[in-house]
Amino acid sequence: MAVPYAAQTEVASQDRFDYFWNLRGEWVEEPNVRRGGESGVQRVRGRDGQLLYTKRQTGHIYRSGLHPFGRPTVLRERDALIGLRLLDVRVPEIVFCGAQRDAENNEWRALLVTKSLDGFEEIKHWYAGGGRERYGEGVHDRVLKDLADNLARMHKGRWQHSCIYIKHVFVRVTGEGESAKVEIALIDLEKCRKRMTARQAATHDLKQLRRHSSFSDTDWKKLVYFYETAFGSAIKGL
Repeated sequence: MAVPYAAQTEVASQDRFDYFWNLRGEWVEEPNVRRGGESGVQRVRGRDGQLLYTKRQTGHIYRSGLHPFGRPTVLRERDALIGLRLLDVRVPEIVFCGAQRDAENNEWRALLVTKSLDGFEEIKHWYAGGGRERYGEGVHDRVLKDLADNLARMHKGRWQHSCIYIKHVFVRVTGEGESAKVEIALIDLEKCRKRMTARQAATHDLKQLRRHSSFSDTDWKKLVYFYETAFGSAIKGL
């Protein structure tokens, strides 16, 4: 059984899984053993020279009411990436996603290949590199607002990131001065899932982000203000 997804590519559809499975590069996230299998991320180059990130998994599954016998986690991440892009939430673009059972041991092999977020960097690296000081408080407020807007769009669609640490927030600021363009992107959506209500998703993620970030009290209050304005109502406990 194979569950494919691919954007335009010069590799024939029959061979896409094997092509990307055999495409190797440096590990940016060493394979870790969990969920009954292994999962890791490599940085590779496609045939056109495009920088790509390949999440490679063997036997790495999750179980749910819909999938009691297990399903590769990259398929859940693929669903989230597609759903969030439809909501205009900035996330990596899928190049290929596929999963198949190994004929020899009946174990899942799965791949998720996404384009590099060119020009983006972890927001904590942007801070450490002096981005806030270089661009000024006006642009920094827009960084917080774009983060809040992306989170609000995700939550209003009832998607919960479920692992929203500050390291999963990326920023790209281009141009100079107050006219600089600000863009926020979210990554690592492997645990992302739909909730019954937007408020459930919002409450979980915002409290988690607060715990796993180092925003000052002043910056956090600004972020919450921008978020609640975009979301349309207040979230208790923030």
